[in-house]
Amino acid sequence: MNDALAFVLAEERPADANAIERLNERIFGPGRFARSAYRLREQRAGVAGLCFTAYVGTLLVGSNRMSLVRCGERDVLLLGPLAVDPAFRSQGIGEALVQRSLAEAGAAGYELVVLVGDESYYGRMGFRIVPPGRLQMPGPVDPRRLLYCELRAEALSEASGQLRPRL
Repeated sequence: MNDALAFVLAEERPADANAIERLNERIFGPGRFARSAYRLREQRAGVAGLCFTAYVGTLLVGSNRMSLVRCGERDVLLLGPLAVDPAFRSQGIGEALVQRSLAEAGAAGYELVVLVGDESYYGRMGFRIVPPGRLQMPGPVDPRRLLYCELRAEALSEASGQLRPRL
């Protein structure tokens, strides 16, 4: 018998906005608004075609977004928030959402993705700790949690400085 959970990934739609906000609220709480990564994304829509949701039946159980930020004169993608309903964790949903976003970003010509998260989780998806001094967040972030994934070889070597909102 196969106990694997059946879920479907779909491109995020405007109609998903309320369910995604409720999911993020349940998982990250009101403190999410003070986090550096959230501040970079604040009041900006995710990049169309790079943001995905996960459904079990008609229930939205996961979401991943990608936002454009700037580093020097370069566009960089900021991954997150990645959210999976606690009742559906450890089913591969989060990893599937991230892998789908990365694949679509690479196909669209984006070269570098950054996030704030745990290397123990994101490392299996190709993320590594940003070398000291290479990139900085605009607010406090544990440097061991600032991660990057190159969608084009050597893309990180062409980016340095503080990440900032893309206007």
